[in-house]
Amino acid sequence: MRSSLDEDRLTDQIRANMKRLFTAAALVVTLMMAVLVCQAQTQVASRPPNFVLILGEGAGWNSTSVPMDDTVPDSKSDLLQMPSLARLANEGVRFTNFYAASARCTPSRAAIFTGKSPAQLHMTFINDGRRRDGNGAVDPGLKLIEPVALMELPASELTVGDILKRAGYATAHFGKWHVGRVSPAQHGFDANDGATANDGPDRNENPNPGEAFGMTDRGMAFMAQQVKAGRPFYLQMSHYPGRRGEADARPETYAAVRQRAGMNDPRRVAAAAILEDMDAAIGEVLKKLDELGIANSTYVIYTTDHGAQGRNANRPLAGGKGTLLEGGIRVPFVMRGPGIKAGSFSRIPATDVDLLPTMAALAGVTAPLPTGIEGGSLVPALTGRGVVKRPREELYFHFPHYDEGNDGPVSAVILGNEKLIKNYVSGELHLYDLSKDPGEIHDLAKENATEAAALDTRLTNYLKSIKAQLPSPNPVFDPTKPPPPDDRKGGRKMRPPQ
Repeated sequence: MRSSLDEDRLTDQIRANMKRLFTAAALVVTLMMAVLVCQAQTQVASRPPNFVLILGEGAGWNSTSVPMDDTVPDSKSDLLQMPSLARLANEGVRFTNFYAASARCTPSRAAIFTGKSPAQLHMTFINDGRRRDGNGAVDPGLKLIEPVALMELPASELTVGDILKRAGYATAHFGKWHVGRVSPAQHGFDANDGATANDGPDRNENPNPGEAFGMTDRGMAFMAQQVKAGRPFYLQMSHYPGRRGEADARPETYAAVRQRAGMNDPRRVAAAAILEDMDAAIGEVLKKLDELGIANSTYVIYTTDHGAQGRNANRPLAGGKGTLLEGGIRVPFVMRGPGIKAGSFSRIPATDVDLLPTMAALAGVTAPLPTGIEGGSLVPALTGRGVVKRPREELYFHFPHYDEGNDGPVSAVILGNEKLIKNYVSGELHLYDLSKDPGEIHDLAKENATEAAALDTRLTNYLKSIKAQLPSPNPVFDPTKPPPPDDRKGGRKMRPPQ
C-alpha cells in the first residue's frame, strides 16, 4: 500500500505538471494573439491611405488664425478665430511658400486636378478671357488682345480622380467645380454635386452657409460609406465664395465676428464669418475621421485657390487676386497625415501642380503618370527626407489677361529666392529677392540686369516649350482711349479683414 507521504508527493507532481501545462497554454495563446495583432497591423499599414482635400475660396496667405510662417507674425489674421484649422496645423505641417497655380480660381482648380499648369492647359482665366467693347469689337483702349482661354477641362486630361480611381479608390468631389460644364463624373469623380459654379448646385446667389455644411455632410456620409466597404477614398470639398454679405454666413457666426471686430461693414464682416463657418465645417470633418477610426490613416489638406481681393488685402504681401504679386498667388497650405511631423513648417516652395503627384506617391500608384505633369511629389518635404524633384527647378506662373490691379497680362518665374515678373503691356521686367523682400517693394531689375535677363530667357523658353498662349498687339489700339473698366463676371468678391 502507498503511504500518505507517497500520495502527497504524487499530488504535488500532478499539480506541478498541471501548472506547467497551463503556463505553456497561456504562452501559446499569448503568441497567437501577438501574431494576430501583428497581422492586423500589417494589413492596416499595407492599406492605401485616404485623402481629404478642403479647398477654400479667395482667401490669402494670412487669411487664417494660424501663422503660415513662424518667423512672420503678420502671416496670420488677428481677427479670425479658426480652432479647427489650428488643430490641423498643430498636428501637421505648414508650407510657408505654397502657391496657387494662378491668381484666379478656374486655372488653379484645373492645375490641382491635372498636375499641369494653366499655361499648358490653356485654361488661364475664369471664362474665355476675351475683352470687347459694347459692339463686340476689340476695345481700342487695350494695347493687347488677350488669348482665348479654354472654358472646359479637356476630356483627354487625366485627373487625380481618374488616377486614384484606377488604383482602387472611391472618389468624390463636393462643392464648387468651376472647370467647365461637364459633370465631374466624366473626370473620375463618381460622387459629386454636378458641374457647379459660384452659385452652387441649386443655383443660389447665396450658396453659403447652406452649402458649406451641406457639402460637409455629404462628404462625411461618403467617408462612412467607404469605411464600411473597406475601400480607400479621395474626397475633395471645395467651398463657395461670399457675394452678398450678411446672408452668406450663419447668424450666430456673423454676430460674433461683428462684435469682435467692431465693424459695421456687412461685406467685410461676412467675409470673415464665412471663413469661420468653413472652419466649423472642417472641425466636423476632423471629428468624423476620429469617430470612424481612420484619422491616423488619412491625409487632410487645406489650401485656397488664390489670394484675397484687393491691393492691400494680403499684407505683408503685395497685391491680391488677379495679380502675380505674392498676395495674389501665395496661399495657405496645411497638411496632416501619416509620417508628417506635428507642428512643423516646410520652407520648400510648392504649388498646386504638386498635389496630384504627391497623392499618387502616397497612394502607392505604380502606373506612369500622364505625360506633361509639371509637379513633383512633396513626400520628401513632408517627411523631411530628400528634396522635391520636378521636371523643372523653377516655378512658373502665366496670366495673359487684364484683370483688377494687375496692370495687364503678366508672367512670372521663381528660382530660389529670386522672382521675376514680366509685364507684356509695358515690356518691363521686375525682379525681387523674396527672402529679403516678400512684400515686393524693392525692384532689383535694373541693378541686377544680368539676373533679370537670365530669368526672362528661362521664362520665354518655358512658355514656348509648353505652347503657352500669349497676348498679341491690338491693331486698333488708341493710346488716347482709356482702358475699359474691369467688369467681367466673377471679379467682385468680398475681402476678408485682417
